[in-house]
Amino acid sequence: MKISEAARQAGVTTKAVRYYESLGLITPERLANGYRDYTEDDVRLVREIRTLHHLGIPVERTRPFLDCLAAGSLHADDCPSSLATYREAIDELTERIEALSARRATLITNLNAAAHRGSRVVPPGKAAGPADKDYLTLPANLPAPEDDGAADHLPGTKAPRITLPTTAGRAIRLDALGPRRTVIYVYPLTGRPGTDLPEGWNTIPGARGCTPESCGFRDHFQELLEAGAGRVYGLSSQDSDYQSEVVERLGLPFDMLSDPTLSLADTHGLPTFEADGTRLFKRLTLVIRDGVIEHAFYPIFPPNEHAQQVLAWLRENPL
Repeated sequence: MKISEAARQAGVTTKAVRYYESLGLITPERLANGYRDYTEDDVRLVREIRTLHHLGIPVERTRPFLDCLAAGSLHADDCPSSLATYREAIDELTERIEALSARRATLITNLNAAAHRGSRVVPPGKAAGPADKDYLTLPANLPAPEDDGAADHLPGTKAPRITLPTTAGRAIRLDALGPRRTVIYVYPLTGRPGTDLPEGWNTIPGARGCTPESCGFRDHFQELLEAGAGRVYGLSSQDSDYQSEVVERLGLPFDMLSDPTLSLADTHGLPTFEADGTRLFKRLTLVIRDGVIEHAFYPIFPPNEHAQQVLAWLRENPL
């Protein structure tokens, strides 16, 4: 067959086929007129090279697998030399992962330091002022929310095709977050020091505690990433400008999402409640992976310990 047909059957470009040939990985026969004649065996070799390359094995190092096939083995990795190449590739990937993890840890440390440096809320371990304490501490005898089953339908369902703005000025689509786990903690609203909360806020089960909850995710952010969370977001119906102030004031190392129309509640049946005539999200947390809601935390209590609950779940359910 011609090179164009061989490339089509193997799922590569003709340029790739020529490159493999230049390395001596495939050796098509030559016809009397000088044209190359590719066989099904050549196509199989090209497919094998393509598959191994997608796994991270350089094209130049696929020869042991091709030699294994040429020796009559049913599979390209039936030979000791193929297994040795697997091990070498794994060792190299491990070194790269360790190096990237170290770089990520340093970036997170720098981010936390910079966020707290510019924050109007003192970092963990230092004393908060009187105005901050009203929001960073929870009143005694705070009523706990009951499990009314309002989130039982969420695990296993597809994430909604909703695009929401972030406090970083970007837009993300909830069903296109990718294969990494994304933790989205949904909350009613965050108050500001010196401003009034809705009337009777402390008596509504599950309403109070949004600021301590956010601070918990802030303080455990690096641990959450190390446990397998690819991203962390907070989400409420407050607008992005309001949330940007919260991100700055609390020194949050992650972005907030704004859903002012509660579209997530309307499309996916997330529980809501009313306070002072305003409809708000009930507190819950979603873990989304590959466009599917993998897990839902609901109800959540106490909110200041919720980040640790999510961290424990991530550690107990590794990918």
